[in-house]
Amino acid sequence: MRSLAVIAAIFLVTLISGCGLLPEVKDETIGWSADKLYSEAKDALNEGIYDKSIKYFEKLESRFPYGRFAQQAQIDIAYAYWKYNERSSAIAACERFIKLHPNHPSVDYVYYLRGLINFNEDLGFLGTISNQDMTERDPKGARESFDALRELVTRFPDSKYTPDAVLRMKYLVNALATLEVHVARYYMKRGAYIAAINRAQFALKNYAEAPATEEALFIMVKAYDEMGMNDLRDDIERVMRKNYPDSIYYTRGIVEREIPWWRLW
Repeated sequence: MRSLAVIAAIFLVTLISGCGLLPEVKDETIGWSADKLYSEAKDALNEGIYDKSIKYFEKLESRFPYGRFAQQAQIDIAYAYWKYNERSSAIAACERFIKLHPNHPSVDYVYYLRGLINFNEDLGFLGTISNQDMTERDPKGARESFDALRELVTRFPDSKYTPDAVLRMKYLVNALATLEVHVARYYMKRGAYIAAINRAQFALKNYAEAPATEEALFIMVKAYDEMGMNDLRDDIERVMRKNYPDSIYYTRGIVEREIPWWRLW
């Protein structure tokens, strides 16, 4: 009986819609000019109504694919997607614009926006250490953000967005280096000395200017000592003493010379 009732309901709805009794959804934008569509989309964007803004920008692109409004809509829709938490769509929109309009006067902004999208995905990369083990974080977004910002800085060194991009790149370098060192520390605690050395070496090789390299060197000294590889331990210690003569990691070793500083930790 229930199946018959469902079939009857479907038939009734089909019959009613076929007779035109169901109201049609009217598209309020029919007849709007490109100027009008863009203006309404921009207003919705400024008001934070991102889904409405995206809808209007899409209509503008489909109806008026050429001209300045369409190009500007392609930029603005990337921003709207980002604010609407559609990160993949936002990045795709940025990459599409860069491919279609490599010489556009605002293409530097699009490179910058592409970097921001991934950067803000990892905002708090360092600040959430106490709430989340960094070994559980995926650094993919941070690396992609760094690559995008670096491309902006390389291609458009005189862009007004470049100074901020440089600052964000420095932050990302420090964050990524800290992640690698944190993972190396994690391996040290579990006696996985080779793995710890590999992560510390990766940090030193790829983020040589980051503050976290000090601890990376310390981890390598400690790991080589634990494995009895004294020559390598001594080589790394010389490098560490040269670059960080006042390092906190061997302050106690200066007081108690008879005990190697790395054995005090």
